[in-house]
Amino acid sequence: MFELHEVQRSAPLPTRYVAPGSLSEAAELLASHGAAARLIAGGTDLMLELGRGVRSGVELLVDISGLPGLDRVSYDGDRVTLGPLVTHADVIASAPMRTAGLPLAQACLEVGSPPLRNRATVVGNIVTASPANDTISALVALDAAVTMTSVRGERTVPISDFIAGFRQTVLEPDEIVSAVSFDALDAANRPHDRRGVFVKLGLRRAQAISVVHAAVVAELDGGRVADLVVALGSVAPTIITVPEAADLAAGRDLTEASADITAAACRAATPIDDIRGSAEYRSHTVGVVVGRAITALAAGTEADRWPQQPPRLARRAGAGRSRPAAAGDMATGDPVEADSAAQAAAVSGCEPDERGTFPSELTDSEDTVTATVNGVQRSAAGAAGKTLMDWLRDDLGLTGTKEGCAEGECGACTVHLDGAAVFSCLVPAGRADGANITTVEGVALPGGELHPFQQAMVDTGGAQCGFCTPGFVMSAVALLDEIAAPTAEQICVGLSGNLCRCTGYCSIIEAVHTASTDAAAVHTAAGDPS
Repeated sequence: MFELHEVQRSAPLPTRYVAPGSLSEAAELLASHGAAARLIAGGTDLMLELGRGVRSGVELLVDISGLPGLDRVSYDGDRVTLGPLVTHADVIASAPMRTAGLPLAQACLEVGSPPLRNRATVVGNIVTASPANDTISALVALDAAVTMTSVRGERTVPISDFIAGFRQTVLEPDEIVSAVSFDALDAANRPHDRRGVFVKLGLRRAQAISVVHAAVVAELDGGRVADLVVALGSVAPTIITVPEAADLAAGRDLTEASADITAAACRAATPIDDIRGSAEYRSHTVGVVVGRAITALAAGTEADRWPQQPPRLARRAGAGRSRPAAAGDMATGDPVEADSAAQAAAVSGCEPDERGTFPSELTDSEDTVTATVNGVQRSAAGAAGKTLMDWLRDDLGLTGTKEGCAEGECGACTVHLDGAAVFSCLVPAGRADGANITTVEGVALPGGELHPFQQAMVDTGGAQCGFCTPGFVMSAVALLDEIAAPTAEQICVGLSGNLCRCTGYCSIIEAVHTASTDAAAVHTAAGDPS
């Protein structure tokens, strides 16, 4: 009998899991358990840290991902506020963000891939506090404020004060980041033209941690610089700004000041050598990245490369929020996608009283989780201390979902959770309770015939070793459900979270093109006229 070597085994996850009914209840749990409790929303960073054993002492996961009203992007014309459950996908889908907070929207578009963005939250990104995290530099450049809530009260600090050091913040163990807010770039009360842009250098087009990135916000008075913020990432222990650049650019045309701004940015950077790039390379590319940002802002072309309908791999905005409101719940303002619980329910495709509920507590292997899996209600114990991927495979016997990396890098474990494609290796199994889940075993058409994409994979030779194929099927089916006839670029983005170890991308892309001609038939067969 073979056993995994110690370095191959993941660290055990906390066996106690609680899904509170409100944010105030979550705060009480954190207050009573201290550092032994850890809040989880998207969990894409936390689940990885727990699995690697780098976050010790966590005994309880407090999952707020199902709480309603916390996933809203509020915009009143002057200020933007993000709730604690706003994902990167939510920001990308928010039309006002493309003018009010363009650098943040661009940064969110660079994070991971669509399945990761469907779970990963902006708040989670800043709480992790890595200098490579894209959204932090954008929020620093936008002069964002972070609001923290606990049973002791509420406090708000500038994001520059929130980040205390390398992967360190001022967030106390009993506090929850309840909102992130900033002045809109297009605020009506601004006396000058305010523009912003985010530029990133990575080693690949998706799933890439930054080698260098920069967010630049400029305030222009008659074309001349009245204020300038340059925020740099992956070049120091924290996200840094370049005050010297603002001094050098003051009162000058952006184009005229470009060389001085980029030189100042290069001087401010103190990069290190690591697997993604040498210090020398980073020092050089800081100037390139900042130079591109200044050029775009000077020409007013900072938004020109925003893609048309970037794939989300979710059929409806707000998918994944499936818990009814509870008394005392907190709202962060008028949402972009929905402005009431009823509208939010309509968006997610069900009425509030039909929505699933989470377990109040999951503590041992005998506790049962019940979910609608592939259209059938399934119940199984064994979810405590497991990921959704392991629960599906080990306890429900659905082995089509594969484990490739267990780190959200390969996409082999992709499933649909409440209508959105996600990496099941980064989702706690307790999140399945009351949820609607589709695995690769459930994508065939009602009559039993293969889904058009599955058939196209056979016809084009896209199905090769089969290990990565289930993940590609789940991503492609989600893409075709969302966009019936995707462009070549949309296909590449939609599949960017999946790796093929047989290097068969061309055939897989061809299969999506082939299947897209039958996408309308899929909707009709499923009884969906859309």
